[in-house]
Amino acid sequence: MSHDEEYIELVHSGEDYFYRLEKIIGKAQKEIHLQTYIFENDSTGNRIAAQLKEAARRNVKVYVLLDAYGSTSLPDSFINDFVQHGISLRFFSPLFSWNNFYLGRRMHHKVVVADGKTALIGGINIADKYHGTTESEPWLDYAVQLYCPAAEDLQKLCRGYFFKQSSSKKIKPVLHLVEKARVGILQNDWLKSKTEVCDAYTNAILHAEKEIVIVGSYFLPGSIMAKALKKACKKGIKTTVILAGISDVPLVRRATEHLYSSFLNHHMRIYEWNKSVVHGKATVVDKKWSTVGSFNLNSLSCYGSIEMNVEIHSVEFAENLRTDFEKVISECSEITCETLRQRTGLINRLANWVSYQMVRTTMLFLTFLPHLRFLKDYRL
Repeated sequence: MSHDEEYIELVHSGEDYFYRLEKIIGKAQKEIHLQTYIFENDSTGNRIAAQLKEAARRNVKVYVLLDAYGSTSLPDSFINDFVQHGISLRFFSPLFSWNNFYLGRRMHHKVVVADGKTALIGGINIADKYHGTTESEPWLDYAVQLYCPAAEDLQKLCRGYFFKQSSSKKIKPVLHLVEKARVGILQNDWLKSKTEVCDAYTNAILHAEKEIVIVGSYFLPGSIMAKALKKACKKGIKTTVILAGISDVPLVRRATEHLYSSFLNHHMRIYEWNKSVVHGKATVVDKKWSTVGSFNLNSLSCYGSIEMNVEIHSVEFAENLRTDFEKVISECSEITCETLRQRTGLINRLANWVSYQMVRTTMLFLTFLPHLRFLKDYRL
């Protein structure tokens, strides 16, 4: 594909993503916004840091926004090095500040945009585990590269978050025509009355006609989303989820397994990926609607964190993503009522139930904790 015209492309975790990220930073001329939940001080983090510092040397304005909780392990030396190279670095919402305790509301999106023209948006953080090593596969994840007006929307949103401009809250989602596709950026920030990702998901699931395929990490849909999925199954819509066989949060994996029998009884197809951690957040409905981003199907993403997804109405893109899902499924193990019975004895089922209760309670706590601060302000 000649890249003079507008395009959208599916991107995989691993070298595919980081090679593109380096290219985007390397070609930037005026302004780069990089916003991510996790930025690690490892070989992948240092590789991207070197590119950002090189861009700053070329007098490109570089703005980096990291989540204070997600990137808490970054050493001061790393941060100071950024600042000394003229990079503007800010941490979103320190955990403790004068009038809040902000554990639940995290800046969770993973976005880079250069010159308002080209962007990467998805679920991929900047760390070795997303790149993979000679010994280990990269975590299973996706992003989308955009070279179209949606990148300009992304830049406006990133500026809004970096400079704390309230005007970004007023930006409504717009669908841009890119060849035969319609592409738009969706935000989720429930505290600011932004529920675009959540609404788009629910809407797509409720209006599905034939098929829903979801790659989901930390998959614990709340009651509205779970009802929508079960309703789709009841209508005979082929519903498939690709979930984590191994997880970086084993408690959440157990909690998800607690939901298996309920979904299997509604004829949902469940597959587990065991080659690496599943971190992807991507969905295709009816081979024509797709979304990729940072949004997990759980209450923390719906009501707590700040999330960003790209929404794509395109048969070509959906078929491409769907084909990728098929390849993943071919390397997964299917979970059926029978295999579930074989592996979950009474003790295991009890452990799953306890995990589910613990995770749900923790999520509710983290989700609504930040809102208490606003109630306090309101009372004052």
